[in-house]
Amino acid sequence: MSLFTRSRQLPDRDKADAEEGPAPDVPSARPAPGEAAKGAADGDAAPAAKGDADDGAAKSGTDGDVAERDATGDTPPDAAPSADNAAEHSPPDAHDARDGRGWRDKYPVAARALAWGTTGVSVALVVIALLLPNQLPLITPGAFIRIPVEAVLGAGAVLLLTQLPTPVPRRVAAVFAGVFLGLLTILNLLDIGFNEFLGRGFNLVLDWILLDDAQSYLEDSLGSTTATFAVVGVVVLAVALLAVMTLACLRISNVMARNNAVATRATLVLGTAWIVSAAFGLQLSHLPLASRSTVALVENRVDRVKATMRDEREFAKVAAVDSYGDTPGDQLLTGLRGKDVIFTFIESYGRSAIEDPVIAPGVDAVLDEKTEELRDAGYAAKSGWLTSATYGGSSWLGHSTFLSGLWINNQNRYRTVTASDHLSLTRAFKRTGAWRTVGIMPGVTKEWPEGKFYGLDHVYDSRDLGYKGPKFSWSTMPDQYALTAFERLEHGKRHDKPLMSEIILTSSHQPWAPIPKMIGWDEVGDGSVYGDIKKEGKDPKDVFTDSTEVREEYGKSVQYSLNSLIDYVVKYGNKNTVLVFLGDHQPLARVSGNHASRDVPVAIVAHDPDVLKRISDWGWQDGLKPGQDTPVWRMDTFRDRFLNAYGPQPGSEAPNSGSPNSGSPGSGSSGSKPSGSKPSGSKTSGSSR
Repeated sequence: MSLFTRSRQLPDRDKADAEEGPAPDVPSARPAPGEAAKGAADGDAAPAAKGDADDGAAKSGTDGDVAERDATGDTPPDAAPSADNAAEHSPPDAHDARDGRGWRDKYPVAARALAWGTTGVSVALVVIALLLPNQLPLITPGAFIRIPVEAVLGAGAVLLLTQLPTPVPRRVAAVFAGVFLGLLTILNLLDIGFNEFLGRGFNLVLDWILLDDAQSYLEDSLGSTTATFAVVGVVVLAVALLAVMTLACLRISNVMARNNAVATRATLVLGTAWIVSAAFGLQLSHLPLASRSTVALVENRVDRVKATMRDEREFAKVAAVDSYGDTPGDQLLTGLRGKDVIFTFIESYGRSAIEDPVIAPGVDAVLDEKTEELRDAGYAAKSGWLTSATYGGSSWLGHSTFLSGLWINNQNRYRTVTASDHLSLTRAFKRTGAWRTVGIMPGVTKEWPEGKFYGLDHVYDSRDLGYKGPKFSWSTMPDQYALTAFERLEHGKRHDKPLMSEIILTSSHQPWAPIPKMIGWDEVGDGSVYGDIKKEGKDPKDVFTDSTEVREEYGKSVQYSLNSLIDYVVKYGNKNTVLVFLGDHQPLARVSGNHASRDVPVAIVAHDPDVLKRISDWGWQDGLKPGQDTPVWRMDTFRDRFLNAYGPQPGSEAPNSGSPNSGSPGSGSSGSKPSGSKPSGSKTSGSSR
């Protein structure tokens, strides 16, 4: 007999008596006088024969009923034997085991409360899993006070399965339902995280690699110990969700099987309520009372997977079309010959830095101040807006969109374009043969094969810049040091050609603590001076968890990057210096807001007035700070506009590179959903995230 069955164990002789009935000519056993007296005192007047008959009746129940009691641990009150009968008919060594299982009989109120509580929690877990939104702002009490059609359909399926002669199919279905709900909850939680950080949902095809990237980010920002605990916690949570959801579905299934009539009535009532609510469009807290959110989410995920697979095929055709691809080098960038051109990306420098009421005052003051400093040094500037292909992270997607003239909003597209011969803006400089091309990549910590696509003669990553100081959370080195290394290794040296440089500044990368400080350029040295500066900075954990402080510190980090860059140009630039700098994407939603655009500032700074004269028809704002009414272009249109403006026919229409020249950011050439992932071979593939 199963150890989980609450029917009492009978001695072999008693089993035979119960099954065959008492022999007519054999008198039944009588208790000893003392025992009889005790039984009378306790009011137990039932003879042994009646106890045996009861046992036989209990044993004659169906196997399905026994299975239900075994699975749930619940035993109907009339099936529990009395203590005296158990003592009379059970072997002596069974007393301890029986006492350990008898707490339900001793504490019936507590047992019933526990049973009801377990069922209630199980129902709540299933409802939460079915109604959980995949965006944090949508998680409100009203979101869970609805009728999920999936629950009604699931209950109907359970009721049908209870009609089968064996409970196995019902239990198997419950296990599958529990695993499905567990996976659904995990994916919804991933969606919440991705929406908070990257402004988009989790892509089932492309985004798994970003989980490893997130671990690296935690190690850099919060330390290896905290990152390890976080990873362990995430794994435990995922396993717990799968297990708990499975147990919850089993519990509900068993309860419905034992209470078939009540469950049938409840299912009919809920089904009718759902149909009526759907037909009349009834709402609660501005949400439809009749919910089908799980069905919609599953449909959306399937559509996104199909779109991702389709996009990979279609984008390869788009990337192969490039009207500038066959343009001879002597017809490219003729308006910039002899100039030292510096393309600089400032990490997370988005429109919010200039317009957010908490962030903007400090950043705007720096932009105004630096505009004046540039003017005093003989420079002029014009600025505008570009709409990035990414948001909150995946910086390399913004870099490649800007430089390739194609809308690169996911890792498949990134791999496709960087493996092709599509002409990047930096490679156009190399094709002319008139420039030496270099890259300063402090965010790259490993080999970066994509450098070949960008046409760079030499790439200086974090290992080549000679930095001996501490990391500042994610950033491997302060921006001022990276620019100092650029001056020492390339810009300050004599060359037989002018220099075209791509520089990535990373000090404004999240978590925005601690932030470096500007020091004298002659004090930078090998960077060891930054040890004390880091110690004086703030703890990332304190900053990142405070919604107001994180915005303030983000603004300060952008101010530092702007100060570093413009001060460098003023100190080390000359009459042939041309600076093009921009943000790669907006900061995460925690800083920029839930409904922020994907716009980033872009500016061109030059000492030679003819350089800015060529873009006079762009409608850009004078100075480093674009105005609210300054035109907004998609980032993938910049390459063609730039090549056209500084080509041999500055007034002609730019050739078509295969990407749309207008439209919203989401209307990419292949219609794929926004997505991103970490490039291979480096922590950031030549940029910060």
